[in-house]
Amino acid sequence: MPAVAVALAVLASGALLATGTTATAGPAEKARPAGPTMNDSFASAAEEYGVPRDVLVSLGHSETHLDGHDGKPSQANGYGVMHLVSNPARHTLEKAAKLTGRPVAELREDTDANIHGGAAVLRAYADQLGMDAAERGDTDAWYPAVARYGGARGATARLYADDVYTFLAKGVRGKAPDGERVSVRARHIAPDTSKVAKSGPEAKSPDYPDAKWAAAHANNFATGRTEQLNKIIIHVTQGSYAGSISWFQNPDAQVSSHYVVRSKDGEVTQTVRDGDTAYHARSANASSVGIEHEGYVDDPSWFTDAMYRSSAELTRHLADEHGIPLDRDHLIGHSEAPGNDHTDPGPHWNWDTYMKLVKG
Repeated sequence: MPAVAVALAVLASGALLATGTTATAGPAEKARPAGPTMNDSFASAAEEYGVPRDVLVSLGHSETHLDGHDGKPSQANGYGVMHLVSNPARHTLEKAAKLTGRPVAELREDTDANIHGGAAVLRAYADQLGMDAAERGDTDAWYPAVARYGGARGATARLYADDVYTFLAKGVRGKAPDGERVSVRARHIAPDTSKVAKSGPEAKSPDYPDAKWAAAHANNFATGRTEQLNKIIIHVTQGSYAGSISWFQNPDAQVSSHYVVRSKDGEVTQTVRDGDTAYHARSANASSVGIEHEGYVDDPSWFTDAMYRSSAELTRHLADEHGIPLDRDHLIGHSEAPGNDHTDPGPHWNWDTYMKLVKG
């Protein structure tokens, strides 16, 4: 069994990772709209397109925690629970419209349409991969189609698929914005990861020993710095961990950050060297290091204890390495950087807890 399959299978025996006790309470649940429930939508989309229902739920949970964010786009211009994307490099939103016959506007804003659109796109990838009926009935066989859905290549594509399959292994206990519970039972999984090409051995960060390395495209950062490095800026990705890393590798993105921290376990990936200028905070780019945190500003469920602790360790390392004071004048949110109009990390980011962790 491949190493990743063994690791994911072991996770199946564990309890669902806690979302942490440090995040503030979530927003009030919305009134449940008329029409199909989210569970109904996943079930009908799975039946219509021949995709395992639990694969669809785990993919949606990995992308958005089952929250369509009222049709607002992610950083990569992705929409809805299934994160259907429309940007210069990817057009899964338009692909879903063609496959389902539903208007783009409906796919962006209507959860039922979005889930069906995601299922249609995933099935199309399965067909392109030549999956037959028997394979489509096997949850493990969908691994390469899931990797393709993420839009990345090589190691980042595996990272995306591994995230989805980790949720399949552990199970999902999700909640729609209106309070409806959506779940997946834990199971043993053993996907054949060899069908997803890997671009060589896993690279390690050149600047932070505990991080992986996945270089941003050269269009999305500047070599060197024109100002002294004197601050660390906290961001929220407005998208998934693997999706954000992939977006930084897109030459059309014109955005990057030095580090990205994963929600569920605090894993860190570096994408720009500390000594180079990432495009993350406009006028503060040249004088700062940017740390992106997986999630959305309006959903506190992403801000786990594991994420806070891992990010705090990274911040302490950066402060020691570059002589940056560990105070709120030099450790700031994106919204506090001069000349910026962003709102992240937002009201659910617990600065008191974070600063206590940073200072040890």
